[in-house]
Amino acid sequence: MTSVGAQLALPLLALRGLAVLPGSNVVIQVGRRRSLGAVQEALAGDGLLVVAAQRDPAVEEPLPEDLYGTGTVVLVRQVSRERGGVLTLSVEGQSRARILSYLAVEPHLRVLVEVLPERPAEGEGVEALLRTVVERYERVAKLSRRQEGEVPVPAEGRDPGRLADLVAASLPLRLEDRQALLEAVDVRERLERLARLLHREAELLELERKIQERVRRQMEKMQREYYLREQLKAIQKELGDADEQASEIEALRARVRECRMPPEVEERALKEVDRLERMPPQAAEAVVVRHYVDWLLALPWSATTEDRLDLPLAQRVLDEEHYGLEKVKERILEFLAVRKLAPAHKGPILCLVGPPGVGKTSLARSVARALGRRFVRVSLGGIRDEAEIRGHRRTYVGALPGRIIQGMRQAGTRNPVFLLDEVDKVSADFRGDPAAALLEVLDPEQNCAFSDHYLEVPFDLSQVLFITTANTTYTIPRPLLDRMELIFLGGYTEDEKVVIARRHLLPRLLAAHGLSGERLAISDGALRGIVRRYTREAGVRQLERSLAAICRKLARQVAASPTPEAERLRVSESGLERLLGPAPFRQAPAEREPQVGVSTGLGWTEYGGDVMSIEVSVMRGKGSLYLTGKLGEVMRESAQAGLSYVRSRADSLGIDPAFSEETDIHIHIPEGAVPKDGPSAGIAMVTALVSALTGKPVRPEVAMTGEVTLRGRVLPVGGVKEKVLAAHRAGIAVVVLPEDNRRDVEEVPANVRRHLRFVFVRHMDEVLGVALGHPARPAPRELAG
Repeated sequence: MTSVGAQLALPLLALRGLAVLPGSNVVIQVGRRRSLGAVQEALAGDGLLVVAAQRDPAVEEPLPEDLYGTGTVVLVRQVSRERGGVLTLSVEGQSRARILSYLAVEPHLRVLVEVLPERPAEGEGVEALLRTVVERYERVAKLSRRQEGEVPVPAEGRDPGRLADLVAASLPLRLEDRQALLEAVDVRERLERLARLLHREAELLELERKIQERVRRQMEKMQREYYLREQLKAIQKELGDADEQASEIEALRARVRECRMPPEVEERALKEVDRLERMPPQAAEAVVVRHYVDWLLALPWSATTEDRLDLPLAQRVLDEEHYGLEKVKERILEFLAVRKLAPAHKGPILCLVGPPGVGKTSLARSVARALGRRFVRVSLGGIRDEAEIRGHRRTYVGALPGRIIQGMRQAGTRNPVFLLDEVDKVSADFRGDPAAALLEVLDPEQNCAFSDHYLEVPFDLSQVLFITTANTTYTIPRPLLDRMELIFLGGYTEDEKVVIARRHLLPRLLAAHGLSGERLAISDGALRGIVRRYTREAGVRQLERSLAAICRKLARQVAASPTPEAERLRVSESGLERLLGPAPFRQAPAEREPQVGVSTGLGWTEYGGDVMSIEVSVMRGKGSLYLTGKLGEVMRESAQAGLSYVRSRADSLGIDPAFSEETDIHIHIPEGAVPKDGPSAGIAMVTALVSALTGKPVRPEVAMTGEVTLRGRVLPVGGVKEKVLAAHRAGIAVVVLPEDNRRDVEEVPANVRRHLRFVFVRHMDEVLGVALGHPARPAPRELAG
């Protein structure tokens, strides 16, 4: 026994999730390096060591700050060695001990401890506390079906502190509660705390007993119902009455055989029907199995539609539903021609890429109409969970197949036209990568046996004609992009928008608003005015919204007329402001006065081409460069490269070479809330910079795009068609393009080229010659529309 108040230097054994109370016998397994060293030192001496609980059991090599400050001095009674060098100790708690200091950490923990004395319980309430503890312990023992003599209840007059430790050692307490009892040196405090813990344990055991009793009664009820149901089946069989459940099971078997499923799928379906037959109808598992069988029966395992590969008809359908987009239609007709000549050919997956509102979804619907196939559209925008593609496993509550299988059930055939919309909006998180699941769906070599987690049987997608759409290709993962053939839809010209509004949008909107073409006439001038002054987009969605607003206002006017049948309305360009309000856009930015330090650049976004103004301001300073307008890293680097070019050519440009030391430069691109990036604005930023430093204004009718190098070379950029269309919409007269982009101008419609003058440049000096009027090199090459 240890002396109360004594200070001892002993090895320390750190315990995970366990606190040893004095007077208790505990079996401990020791396997950690430091722990084995502490046991070896104790066995070499008098068998005493200190045990202390870890605050966090996950710590593998605990340090002093990881351990509680109060532990127990224990005596090792027995040691046995297990496999792998693990020791099993049988120890007996001797006394509480406070750790005063750590004498060593390596090779094992060694501490200086003070043996804590127990403060004796005093006062009249101690006997009442003792009786409360004994009564509550007996209740806990009864509820937990323990024998009352398992932990000896001390006789009258025995030490209350000893009783508290013995009772606490026999209870399944949390580490925090057991440690609190260990640190309670005052016996009265220990008894009060133990009484509360016993009350809580008794309440939990009582609740557990009630739950078990309720479950037992439920099981007895189910067993009784099953027995009675079997008796009823026997009685019905003797009477010759039809068993409703048996009839339903036989009907399911017949439907499975009629579905013409693949052999392995039919075998699986019949097994599930057999399982369903053996289950009570009220069982929860029966509902899951029945739902699964219904999904297998609802899928089109063999139903197909015959393709109508009539190219003249397809041409007529595409022309009826879409105006313009000639190259896109040509590619779709080529695709259909190959399907006609080689039906087994596994062609590429078509991906229609373009801004919103240019007709990507309607093109896919037209392909389905031309082929005579069913059309299914699934939007992938915002999908983050792989289970949305592959489905949830049936172990989850409310599990369903993925969107691909749901779309096939909706189609009802094995060969629909399946549109995967907004494939560029798919993203990934901790639930998996949906784009990776789409690799199997869109790969002709793999999708013949597509695996859905819910179905757990292969489904053939090889006859499905998949078409995808996207606004941009930058966010599509490279492996997925590699499986698709890209078809770009740049946007519509002003004339094309007028024709689309006249042929397609107006008839649909008039019918939707209860108006007719005989009673309402909108002039071509009004349509052109809407396109020029109320929309600035690549597609026609804003145009459709503007026309819908006009139809609503006219519908109200007709409805309020005393003789609505005789009401005839006409909309002209002069009446647009009355119907739509002030025009948000001006047709021709070229009407502005020339300005110093302001140039017009052409950019491309996922919504089409756009015109952006680039402003440069110079002020007295120390040569700092400020860039604002939410610019991306590439655009910032273009600005830095442009400034370096201007500094290197300061003399030839008529700029004071010392400007970089005495002048601060601020480059800003308005609409600062819109992110902007890319190298295309390089020459426009240099032009505005030179204009601001020389004081020469930039021609406002000139817009430009191109990447600039440190030596002033102008490199080609992408999205030329979309940028040129944006310049045309904005009323630009002259477009400056890199020489290497000359061939891209051929994709611009001829009626747009007629209104523009193209200037092709190789060097920045040629750009400055066009925009500022002082070329330092031979004149650039021009191309009139």
